[in-house]
Amino acid sequence: MKATKAKATKTKAATPKAVRSRKTTSGMPAVKRTASRFRNALSKHRLTISPACTNCGLCIELCPHGVYAKGAKKPRIPNEHLCLGPGCQVNDFFCIGRCPVSAMSMRPNPSFQLLGDKRWTADLLASTWHMAETGHIPHQDLNYRTGDSGGGFDKLRLVFPKTGRGAKIKEKDISLSIELNRSGDNRPRVNIPVPFYLGGMSFGSVSIVSMLSRVRAATTLKTFCCTGEGGYPDDLKPYDDNVITQVATGLFGVREETIQRVRIVEFKYAQGAKPGLGGHLLGDKVTPAVARMREAVTGSALFSPFPFHSVYSVEDHKKHVDWIKAINPRALVSVKVSTPTDVDMVAVGSFYAGAHIIQLDGSYGGTGAAPDIAKKNIAMPIEYAVPKVHKFLKEEGIRDHITVIASGGIRNAYDAAKIIALGADGVCLGTADMVALECLRCHHCESGRGCARGIATTDEELTKLINVEYGTQRIVNMYLAWCEQLRYILGRLGMKSINELVGRTDVLVHIDYMNKEGIDGEIA
Repeated sequence: MKATKAKATKTKAATPKAVRSRKTTSGMPAVKRTASRFRNALSKHRLTISPACTNCGLCIELCPHGVYAKGAKKPRIPNEHLCLGPGCQVNDFFCIGRCPVSAMSMRPNPSFQLLGDKRWTADLLASTWHMAETGHIPHQDLNYRTGDSGGGFDKLRLVFPKTGRGAKIKEKDISLSIELNRSGDNRPRVNIPVPFYLGGMSFGSVSIVSMLSRVRAATTLKTFCCTGEGGYPDDLKPYDDNVITQVATGLFGVREETIQRVRIVEFKYAQGAKPGLGGHLLGDKVTPAVARMREAVTGSALFSPFPFHSVYSVEDHKKHVDWIKAINPRALVSVKVSTPTDVDMVAVGSFYAGAHIIQLDGSYGGTGAAPDIAKKNIAMPIEYAVPKVHKFLKEEGIRDHITVIASGGIRNAYDAAKIIALGADGVCLGTADMVALECLRCHHCESGRGCARGIATTDEELTKLINVEYGTQRIVNMYLAWCEQLRYILGRLGMKSINELVGRTDVLVHIDYMNKEGIDGEIA
């Protein structure tokens, strides 16, 4: 047994980077391990120790992933979610195979199998939780690249060249930064070091703690976070330079003072998850604080009209944009639209109206409060809309003068890379942030007291389930893992900048129509 323990100690020293904190590329924050706020994190596999266990401690010594509690007299499994699963059988430290009395066993976790849906599978949820905890891609047997929707991003694959063109490109030499003002006007040039910012989630739709976690994470990553259409809470004032304030059709909480505080103002003409319907917040979520912010009545449902009734042409649209520019001379103007069949004409109209950013919001996005009849039947999927807009803007000769941001169903770094290859400059994200905070995708977001995780709630007791420091770091960790993957993807493609990926449809294949023999590369 002594010899065995000596060998186990040697194996333990080879701790993989997935369980260590690390410094990131220059300018980026550091990863800080942030474990689940719940006692037992959900895992894909269940480990069981039978009464036959002799408490020899070999399993504790063997495991390099921190599955077992260190220093315990008896084997305890507080971090079952870090177990590699059946794939661990090939390792010397496979605890089940090395147990001298065969007291350990493994089986699929039935609770895990009930998680998620076709778009956000259990594997995608768990891998996002892992990235939010560790800041790295999961080392477990989890599919973190695709879901199981049967279409869209789940059918697209990246093709990496076999020649290893990117082998000599170092991570520090790969830029993920994008320019948000490409118009050439006299407004500030705003450059963000990551190809994403965080989308609008209104005060009332999510808790103030969730909002603060997102805004603080955006500030840490030197990007932006949108307020949504629920007004501009005072708690966000310290982060004004990293906030996008939204002017939506209901004009809830919109004032000259709030417009003057920020560097980007976003007009929301439509939301991809429910185009033609406008925003809505059911009365259960309209607490006194929410009602005060929105200048409404406590307990009364709030509905935004679908259109701006003052905008029926490009000229009307330009008056709105000019209004914002006059109120805030330093602000960039973003326009958020859904994806109707003429979305390419909408994008061109937004450019001529003077917008700096056009955000195309596809049908897969939105919270659990968006009705299925809208999400599944109205808007165009984002992977169809983006190449259509990209192509039309190029034909008009204005593609290099406006920033195209895609949103609506982007769940991970591979989705982000795919939509950029289809023609977007960057992405806007929301649901992934909620999953980083350990959202279960139970689809009760419309209820003020329906969120068991304290994320999309206005209930004061449920709000206390989240600590702002915890929420901030979880979101930061997840996006640092995304950046790591994006640099890996660009390196494999032989690119030094995320801008080189824009419109490169030649690095994508659709798995239903590809000819594997004609593809000279590795499909990922």
